Amino acid sequence: MNVILWTLIAYLCGSLPFSVWLGRLLLEKEIRQFGDGNPGGTNVIRAGGRTLGLVVIVLDGLKGWLPVLAAQEIAGLQGWALAAVPLAAVAGHAFPIFLRLQGGKAVAVTFGIWAGLTGWSTLFVLGTLLLLAYYTVSIDGWAVIFAFIGLLVFLAVTGSTGANLLAWLGNGLIVAWKHRLDLAERPEIRLPLPR
Repeated sequence: MNVILWTLIAYLCGSLPFSVWLGRLLLEKEIRQFGDGNPGGTNVIRAGGRTLGLVVIVLDGLKGWLPVLAAQEIAGLQGWALAAVPLAAVAGHAFPIFLRLQGGKAVAVTFGIWAGLTGWSTLFVLGTLLLLAYYTVSIDGWAVIFAFIGLLVFLAVTGSTGANLLAWLGNGLIVAWKHRLDLAERPEIRLPLPR
């Protein structure tokens, strides 16, 4: 029963569309009319600036981190029993009940769940991999996937796979689906030119 309850809580947390709500409240704009049309922090940046966009990105990360942390600390969920909770948070952002299942690409909430599952070092590694991939891969969706594969390598090296492998696989499938248009294109590697 605990697993079902916390999975539902995580999905509802993930479904909270902060970008849409704050865009309407503070910018008086429909965020989904900017950029790629998805609700998310990068479109808030496009619509209203970096400060509010970063607030939304942090909030989106927290809606992944908090339910995972709470499920561990309050309900005592660990291992395989915990795996559904982070997936539900990511699914909530990608397919939110409050936006008729038309959600964002789930990058920020992905950072949140991995901070909750494995700690802040994983967050740092994933962030570094993603920045490196954004600067060297021509298509954003492929950059996200390459960083996500790097995360799996990091989890394996640190011995953090096990039940986290299920969370990684489910998270990866959702992120790949949300980036499917990018993934249909062939990526190119951009290497820095020597001086």
